[in-house]
Amino acid sequence: SLVFALYDGLRLATLLVCVGAANALANPHRLLKSLPGALYELGVAVVVALTFAPHLIADVQRLRAARRLRGRPDTGVRGLLQVGLPVLEGALERSVALAAAMDARGYGRTAEVPTAVRRTTSALTLGGLLGVCAGTYGLLTAEGGTYGVPVLLAGLAAALAGLRLGGRRTPRTRYRPDRWTARSLLVAGSGVAVAAALFLAGTTDPAALQPGVVPLVAPALPLRPAAAVLLGLLPAFLAPAPKELSS
Repeated sequence: SLVFALYDGLRLATLLVCVGAANALANPHRLLKSLPGALYELGVAVVVALTFAPHLIADVQRLRAARRLRGRPDTGVRGLLQVGLPVLEGALERSVALAAAMDARGYGRTAEVPTAVRRTTSALTLGGLLGVCAGTYGLLTAEGGTYGVPVLLAGLAAALAGLRLGGRRTPRTRYRPDRWTARSLLVAGSGVAVAAALFLAGTTDPAALQPGVVPLVAPALPLRPAAAVLLGLLPAFLAPAPKELSS
């Protein structure tokens, strides 16, 4: 049981490392510009949340340092309340100011869309998501090997069509859109190649990616999945240098 828990912990740690690396290296503003119109409002909310998180941490550190300089405790329930309330007040003030600024710039305004288009968009999006869930479940079970891939592809097609129609509700223009260069295509292709290679390895030889614990044996190194994981290191050398903002 300890070895099984260790394997699960390593999987979770790997996921956290991948998400943390993507969050540290990716530019949320450029990602927001690349989102389709149907997901633009959701993307704005996520970017605002990611932008506010560092400010909250900085406020907590600043208030705790100020209390220590004044000789007041910054730990315990009382210290937590006296630090948390000013942080919450500052966050609310920034939220109100940001909401007013975004409203003045036209964020949140939508175009008029016919009722038939709205209903079609909702049906395609909901049906596509259900198809993706059913197809994914079929791929994960032994009985769904025959219908998993077709249902998943049909669900993806319906969801993409729904997102395409939903983009009409949020018309917007793009100032200086990002161009996909050869390096950008190679970075995106390396991620797709890693996902496809690991998926094929999991379907052809699932035991290689899941070392046994009963009986306890030393895990072997599967060469093909290991080579596929090494493809994920290519963006470290192929990714274009980030653009520096001129002051």
